[in-house]
Amino acid sequence: MQVVEELNVQIMEKLNRDIENLALNIRSFIKSQISSFKKKGVVLGVSGGIDSAVALTLCVQELGKEKVYGILLPEKESAPSSRTLGTEICESLGVQYEEVPISPILESLNIYEKKEQIIKRTCPEYDPRIHKTSLVLPDFLNQGLLNVPYIRLIKDGETVAKYRLKANDYLELIGLQGVKQRSRMVIQYMYAEKLNYVVCGTTNKTELVLGQFVKYGDGGVDLEPLADCYKTQIYALGKFLNVNEEIMKRPPSADTWSHYTTDEEFYWRMPIHVMDQLLYSQEHHLPLHIIEKNTGLPRDKIEKAQRHINKIRDTTEYVRATPPIYYLNR
Repeated sequence: MQVVEELNVQIMEKLNRDIENLALNIRSFIKSQISSFKKKGVVLGVSGGIDSAVALTLCVQELGKEKVYGILLPEKESAPSSRTLGTEICESLGVQYEEVPISPILESLNIYEKKEQIIKRTCPEYDPRIHKTSLVLPDFLNQGLLNVPYIRLIKDGETVAKYRLKANDYLELIGLQGVKQRSRMVIQYMYAEKLNYVVCGTTNKTELVLGQFVKYGDGGVDLEPLADCYKTQIYALGKFLNVNEEIMKRPPSADTWSHYTTDEEFYWRMPIHVMDQLLYSQEHHLPLHIIEKNTGLPRDKIEKAQRHINKIRDTTEYVRATPPIYYLNR
């Protein structure tokens, strides 16, 4: 009987089952954490993406709109749709919100200038007047384990060139981009302390497992209500909660490049439904033939993908870790 049940495992069905109960449990978690912190409500950064939309909706349903404060934190490289969709969901839920652009902070630290210097020495033809840019990695399913980052130049919506980044330049760019998330978190805590609220995070399980967040940036929060929900489950929650269809259709992105760069292009390197099924399979120790049946991938690609995921886990362990503490006389 167990063998028959194993053969019939449908990973996507398991991920998306009992969403109503999941929503209720997350709401209960939010309420209990607010109570334990002895705070009055929550501050939440609203990006116009599905994660913040789901977190915001659940907070409003559980705490009431009067105890939720939304903050839009655009900068000059943000997509215009981020502001539009973020504003729309705050207003549709009746949440008080404020827009606080972070470009002045980034300009004071020369983040844009330093970033342009790297792009210019990497891409000889780069002209900021006509080109938008993004940072991408090769598609894993079609190009294998190759893990070489590229700067992509886009003109009039079309990719016109790709240039391989040197390792040092890549690390510097990641550091510069991380300042954006850390600046946003500084502002969220400024408002949270003023209101006697907590800061609510929006990191999901896919991001948590892969280290897809910035330490002391979007990872520096007081509670993470979505961190045990795979990205696939976040979409199921969005559908259940009647989140705006435009947000539901919007490809997920950190939205930190002048050209809107999706998480699939840089972080996941494969479709999200494939990544989540692989992560779920690892979590539940599913055999290869079940993974083959669910993902439609051949065995060799599954094995390569699992090694790829394990490598990501190892290299991002420091992001998830709390700082080690030296204890005197122990």
